[in-house]
Amino acid sequence: MTALPPLVEPGRDLGRDELARYARHLVLPGVGPEGQRRLANARVLVVGAGGLGSPVLLYLAAAGVGTLGVVDDDVVEVSNLQRQVVHGVSDLGRPKTASAREAVAEVNPHVEVVEHPERLTTANALEVLSGYDLVLDGTDAFATRYLVSDAAEVLGVPCVWGAIHRFTGQVATFWGAPPAGVEGVTYRDVFPVPPPPGASPDCATAGVLGAMCGTVGSVMATEAVKLVTGAGDTLLGRLAVYDALALTWRQLTVRRDPAREPVTALLSAADGADPYAVFCGLPAADGVDGVDGVDGTDGPGTVSVRELAALRDGGGEPLVLDVREPWEVELTAWPGARAVPSGAFTGPGAGTAVGEVAAWAAGRPVHVLCQAGVRSARVARRLAEAGVGARSVAGGIAAWVADGHG
Repeated sequence: MTALPPLVEPGRDLGRDELARYARHLVLPGVGPEGQRRLANARVLVVGAGGLGSPVLLYLAAAGVGTLGVVDDDVVEVSNLQRQVVHGVSDLGRPKTASAREAVAEVNPHVEVVEHPERLTTANALEVLSGYDLVLDGTDAFATRYLVSDAAEVLGVPCVWGAIHRFTGQVATFWGAPPAGVEGVTYRDVFPVPPPPGASPDCATAGVLGAMCGTVGSVMATEAVKLVTGAGDTLLGRLAVYDALALTWRQLTVRRDPAREPVTALLSAADGADPYAVFCGLPAADGVDGVDGVDGTDGPGTVSVRELAALRDGGGEPLVLDVREPWEVELTAWPGARAVPSGAFTGPGAGTAVGEVAAWAAGRPVHVLCQAGVRSARVARRLAEAGVGARSVAGGIAAWVADGHG
């Protein structure tokens, strides 16, 4: 158990309307009027307005956090609405940061929302995180998690991290440089090296129980309130693991790796490639976002939707391998594509799937397609490793439709 001093100094006195709004906080031991003033004076950054970011934003807004920053470069899609409760039907196609800002304003007009409608990268991470007292990471890409953790350690701010996968969730508090006498741990102490690419499917492939996002996100918000006010014991030094099917929580002790050097600067790459993507074994096309999925972008091993359209319109019949799930194909099919879910290219049966595609291609180039370009990049890389000429369609079927080819 790790009790920490309050992270934020108390701000101005509360107004009458705020005293009425936060009445249930004001009587809580460890919070009270002073803790509520600390919350009002706090600046908290939420990375990702997706499944975890949604409840985090809503509960921190309701709790009275004075300034909430939100980082997300994505727009609201209909598949988000199953779990991303900060967005609604009227928000479809809108930037998630704008949707989140309006939802927060409805919950608590006393909260200022700072939008960061951009992808978090090594070029902007330190600037974006700078000036915030605390960061909460609800992203689902390993490259982004390492980036957020490293940036937080460089800046000396604590980081509340959460993750979800199918029916399980994880929550921890990291702080590379906590107050004297407290052992600091970071994401790198729990995950010294990232898993092999494709070993951990994204939520589009593996699925996620929507209601569980609220459970895990609420714990993340609770950790933030405790850090700001100094109430209770934080999860620093512990990893909480939730099993929704068994309805159990268990805790694992986290210790600092004595051999790990403190992070004093972000990773860099001389050739211009994304260093965190490279660290995680990903091509530059995968990017570093990961808020319930990442749009692929042009890069080595990719083909743009316009290039693919030119091949088709030029009289050729490009081989298209659609690696989306069957229900996704049913919603928006590519005529003539060979459909093989991306999961077939991982695990014990991967060799069989690769061999079947190689036989089908018979030496011709394969254009791998998914919804947004993430799964296709992984499959294209797997095929290329086996000697099959394969390129990922950057942006996937979403980019194809957006470019007017639907």
